[in-house]
Amino acid sequence: MSWLGAGIGAGIGLMFGGPIGAALGAWVGSSFGSGLKRVGNGAALGRDGAQAVFIVTVFSMLAKMAKADGQVSRAEIDLIEEFISKNLRLNAEDRKQAIKIFQNAKSDGYSIYDYAQQYQQLVRNQAMREMVYRLLFAVAYADGELHAAEEDILRRIPGYLGLHASIFAAMQGEFGRRAPAASGSLEQHYAVLGCSPDASDRDLKLAYRRKAAEFHPDKIASKGLPEEFMRYAEDQMKSVTVAYDTIMEARKSRAVS
Repeated sequence: MSWLGAGIGAGIGLMFGGPIGAALGAWVGSSFGSGLKRVGNGAALGRDGAQAVFIVTVFSMLAKMAKADGQVSRAEIDLIEEFISKNLRLNAEDRKQAIKIFQNAKSDGYSIYDYAQQYQQLVRNQAMREMVYRLLFAVAYADGELHAAEEDILRRIPGYLGLHASIFAAMQGEFGRRAPAASGSLEQHYAVLGCSPDASDRDLKLAYRRKAAEFHPDKIASKGLPEEFMRYAEDQMKSVTVAYDTIMEARKSRAVS
């Protein structure tokens, strides 16, 4: 089912304001859906609301990333469109709406960090926030290299998303040309699990189980990740499993020797 089916409208933006609220209003116009319900002075995200917020956040932040070097080039637009159609496999209507969100965000008055900080406040699920970061990394590496302005954003933004700084090294090991996840350094694998090298085997297993539970596709879907984005949850699950298996294999090898 298309994520447009949620029917989220401009009224949502008025419930929590900020860059995401403004972007929601600019995207949807006049209709109003049931994705959000008022709770006191704030708003509670239902599944449809969480899904709409995720979509608006991702494509608005992608626009800011593309504009990081001062302007959005034709090559960057082509990369974004290819990412939308081939990687995310959005249908024609959803693609049109994603581009609309992207275009709106290019000229708004907010920074990529404003979007990241508000998303952290609205979405408590860490896996969803990591998913946003993963998508930014994927687009930054879409042309096969990481440019200085993109790297600066990717190094700084984890703090605004409420993520540990070590996630940069973990993602760079996965997306970077020099080190795919399966052959990344042990330090990168520890970063994927959110553990230090001196963690016990028991703590490593607990970290693995916790991460695996966070990124299980069914759990991610229940938190508001659209079907078209589920491959990224699956990719994250693979990274977590590879990290744990690689670390434990290395520990066994040291114990034998």
